[in-house]
Amino acid sequence: MAYLPRMTRPILLFPDPRLRKTCAPVGRITPEIEALAADMLATMYSAPGVGLAAPQVGVLSRLFVMDCNKDPDAPREPVVMVDPEVVSASEVLNAYEEGCLSFPDQYAEVTRPVEVRMRWTGLDGKLHERDFDGLWATCAQHELDHLNGRLFIDHIGPMKRQMIARRMTKMKRELARA
Repeated sequence: MAYLPRMTRPILLFPDPRLRKTCAPVGRITPEIEALAADMLATMYSAPGVGLAAPQVGVLSRLFVMDCNKDPDAPREPVVMVDPEVVSASEVLNAYEEGCLSFPDQYAEVTRPVEVRMRWTGLDGKLHERDFDGLWATCAQHELDHLNGRLFIDHIGPMKRQMIARRMTKMKRELARA
């Protein structure tokens, strides 16, 4: 599939309860799933971000998109994962300051495996398997967490988590008034 931008979708902000839901398997690749993936890529690129999971746009399906190539002069490297899973993860861990499009301007250091092998169905309907490391591995794990109702703040200490949650609640209140 050519990743032609379609339309951007609104991104849900924490503490929207849909961000805490476990997503249902997609199963079959349909034109609706292809359209969702195209919309999610357009949304991610315009945000801008390096990953976006379906629940972040209000769709409770096991699908996410990512492109961790941050070089503006390089070609885009979009990856669309349908029904993804981690096949294996390194024992070596890495701490990375993560952000999330559902938590604008909020960041926290999260420790995750530095390498992961992922398996997923592509938009071509075929099973794919690939090793990721560095930011790509962090992003894949972060987005997979979204499909399981987990958020990056679940990986940090309670004080920092409460601080970010309070900021987000305040931000949503202010946006609702505007």
